Amino acid sequence: MTIDEKIFEEPEGEDWVEANLSEKRRAALEKFAEKIGVKFSHIKTLDVALTHKSYANEFEPRIKYNERLEFLGDAVLGLAAATYLFEHFTHLKEGELTKTRSGIVRQSTLTRVAKKINLGNLLLLGPSEFALGRNRDSNLEDALEAVIGAIYLDCGWEVARDYVFRQFSPEFERVKVTGIPKDYKSKLQEIIQKKNPSPKLTYADLNSSGPDHMKTFESAALIDGKIFGRGIGHSKKAAEQEAARATLRRIGELN
Repeated sequence: MTIDEKIFEEPEGEDWVEANLSEKRRAALEKFAEKIGVKFSHIKTLDVALTHKSYANEFEPRIKYNERLEFLGDAVLGLAAATYLFEHFTHLKEGELTKTRSGIVRQSTLTRVAKKINLGNLLLLGPSEFALGRNRDSNLEDALEAVIGAIYLDCGWEVARDYVFRQFSPEFERVKVTGIPKDYKSKLQEIIQKKNPSPKLTYADLNSSGPDHMKTFESAALIDGKIFGRGIGHSKKAAEQEAARATLRRIGELN
């Protein structure tokens, strides 16, 4: 079994079929691929990367959607970012490299990159997501990771690595200027403690969704019991960091 056959192997209990691409859809995907500088041998792989589960659910049997590619792309992105940092940030120690990589591949960065390339315009969404889902941060983050997975699957490691280097170049350059990305929870805690009297800062789990290997968590940052910020991430810690970030922005401590 080849890698492309393996990645699209049906999970137990699921029936999938290939989606039929219209000429309009194919043309849009090919234009997008040209825009991001990647030549796909199988443009349908990119189509799957941009197909949300809510859209796939509208078909019987269900067409292929992007969750498995997202899983693959997350790993490729992490390795590519680690490779770049290892090669270009030779002064950083292991712990600093880990923090820097986490700061670069977090949801807010992925969402920003996805919006820059107008990824939401190509997302196929079902009725449950159509109204607001095109610009939903979690959908954009997942789709970008799926696109990276599709590039790796179709074009190989070197093309995927170079795409990440190219697409995330502004983020790497920003780190060179600003240093290791901030720990938003620590920064918020420091600001809270400086106030007199100090308010009580807590975090609450609001929601979780998705399969076990790829769960999405939503958390809230509360000051004296009132929600000041919400965040979404693929771990509770990541969601809390995003909630702290949103809180810092709300109280005027983050541009």
